[in-house]
Amino acid sequence: MILRELFWAIKSLPTSWGNILDILLVATIFFVILYLVRGTKAATLLRGIAIALVLLWSLSALLNLRAFSWLLSKTLTAFSVALPLIFHEELRRWLDRLGRFVPILGGNTLGFDERESQIRQIVDASENLSRRRHGALLVLERETGLQEYIDSGIDLDAAVTSELLQTIFFHNSPLHDGAVILRNGRLKAAACTLPISTVRNMPSRTMGLRHRASLGISEVSDAVAIVVSEETGRISVVVGGHFIKATDTERLALILREYIHGRQTGSKLSRWFGRLRGSKNRG
Repeated sequence: MILRELFWAIKSLPTSWGNILDILLVATIFFVILYLVRGTKAATLLRGIAIALVLLWSLSALLNLRAFSWLLSKTLTAFSVALPLIFHEELRRWLDRLGRFVPILGGNTLGFDERESQIRQIVDASENLSRRRHGALLVLERETGLQEYIDSGIDLDAAVTSELLQTIFFHNSPLHDGAVILRNGRLKAAACTLPISTVRNMPSRTMGLRHRASLGISEVSDAVAIVVSEETGRISVVVGGHFIKATDTERLALILREYIHGRQTGSKLSRWFGRLRGSKNRG
């Protein structure tokens, strides 16, 4: 009898493990969805949809409304088809995040010294542009390709130098109205058109179209944007939809090293960046 029960347990073990795996997979999917929509407009919309469905199904079950249940099931089928259209922006962002887990081979071939040289040129140009109150917008491409925005500008494919960046954003320059995009240590294009963020409340009233464009490109990609305010001369770094205030050139260099090198370089940077992330400055 004991042996028979033991054989039955061993025989049913694969089925049991299959059920556990099934539950874990469903739970993981729900967890990933909730994690991705956290803090976004989609979270509020999904919460509203979930509340509406629970109320409707409860009403149908309690009152035994068969015709209403049939109509609700058919509506859900059509609604599942409409979901990709409702959340098309969020889906694009989620798929973009998923794609970043697989690095593109040969994406960034710059050595440490070359990246350091690029940072120095950007910092020097930003400092001079800030002092003269010349508005500027620089975008550094990372994993997400920005070719569609590069194609919207004037092709340059030049070495990144402080003098060239200052010349481009000089008031009388025909290329100053737009963004400069840097890829793999080269200045690929100038006067590029970027997507404009639709965020209603910006961190500061002095932030104009240039700041909205920097926020917009950070929302659709993992690019790092450096924006110099024409009104105040303030320098900000925009990454992942967040503004990080660069109060001086040392801080700007530390922030850029964090994102260009992809790792922290010393305890001083750890302290600076820890404070930056903690405060989440948006200006």
